[in-house]
Amino acid sequence: MAAKPLVVPALKRHTATIIVAHGLGDNGAGWTFLAENWRRRSKFEEVKFIFPNAPNIPITVNMGMRMPGWYDIKSFSTLDSREEDEAGILKSRDYIHSLIDQEIEKGIPANRIAIGGFSQGGAISLLSGLTYKNQLGGIFGLSCYLLLQKKIKDMIPESSPNQQTPIFMGHGDADQVVAHKWGKFSADELTKHGYKVDFRTYKNLVHSADEEEIDHLESYLNQQLPPLGDEKKGETSL
Repeated sequence: MAAKPLVVPALKRHTATIIVAHGLGDNGAGWTFLAENWRRRSKFEEVKFIFPNAPNIPITVNMGMRMPGWYDIKSFSTLDSREEDEAGILKSRDYIHSLIDQEIEKGIPANRIAIGGFSQGGAISLLSGLTYKNQLGGIFGLSCYLLLQKKIKDMIPESSPNQQTPIFMGHGDADQVVAHKWGKFSADELTKHGYKVDFRTYKNLVHSADEEEIDHLESYLNQQLPPLGDEKKGETSL
């Protein structure tokens, strides 16, 4: 059983939510620096941030050791021959979908919700976003790749609600864990299927995120989830 997500509430009226999924072996706390960084500069004050925690599961490539993971990884070979843990992937996708559903139940429209993450968290966010039933405000993945590539077409709702949702992907060209070519191939596949993908390459960046990438992510999220201010349905907050 995974720990509950870490939540950073909106500073002003809550009009949008950003869900950020961590990578393998990490936890939600590992990415709260995003919210802290933006809050220090008075960014995203209407946004509630959710940093979910993956469950502890055995990871095959790490000799079966248990660690926080969204799904098992059985091979570090190429993307095409990767033996994917479909059951684990779908379980995590359903969990991310449930977090989105909870925000909608609280009154936040789907198009004011963005999901994304790093590495495994980015991969599960891409899949979750593409297969969600309503159009989301944003989908982003850092240092990641597209899961279940041969099956995902059949998993996307018939109306393709997120076909028009811009997708942001960032990847270092010196990534020693998730090869840059996997991320580029994934972005190209999505583009081929009519998705709008902004794929950015970061010179000499290993398997991590850097300041320039975070700045680009900030610009993307600000464009997708612009502040609404105090006005709501013709009323003004006093």
